[in-house]
Amino acid sequence: MTRIQVNKKVPAFTAESTGGQPFKLAAAKGNNLVIYFYPKDSTPGCTREGQDFRDNYNKFKRNKTLIVGVSRDSLASHEKFKAKQTFPFELLSDKDESLCRLFDVIKEKNMYGKKVMGIERSTFLIDTGGKLHREWRKVKVDGHVDEVLEAVRELNKT
Repeated sequence: MTRIQVNKKVPAFTAESTGGQPFKLAAAKGNNLVIYFYPKDSTPGCTREGQDFRDNYNKFKRNKTLIVGVSRDSLASHEKFKAKQTFPFELLSDKDESLCRLFDVIKEKNMYGKKVMGIERSTFLIDTGGKLHREWRKVKVDGHVDEVLEAVRELNKT
């Protein structure tokens, strides 16, 4: 399977999404798209990251940028998480890890002394033409959304 690369077009994909409709990459055409991958619904870091995107949602919207979050959680789990946190954007369920593999975010992690495969917190910015403009890997939550928003603003200037 091909993996995404900066300055290359992201292959078309469809994923299960909150809101009742599958999410298609083509639906973002004409807008920038931020895709952020996170390990698990309703955990402290993932909740803070989602809240940061939520709290800055209107700034992204003003900059013609859509946001979607992705984890391996079920759609039911996503719906609860989205409702509880009042996220104004959709969450994509990637139970089969196809998106995680495309974006190469499944990594070996150490959890309570055991090696497990899990999502490495990562964010991707896709431009209006469908090319990957920038990627952030091994994301630390604090200050991350501000950095992504600044990258969106810079992208819109070009």
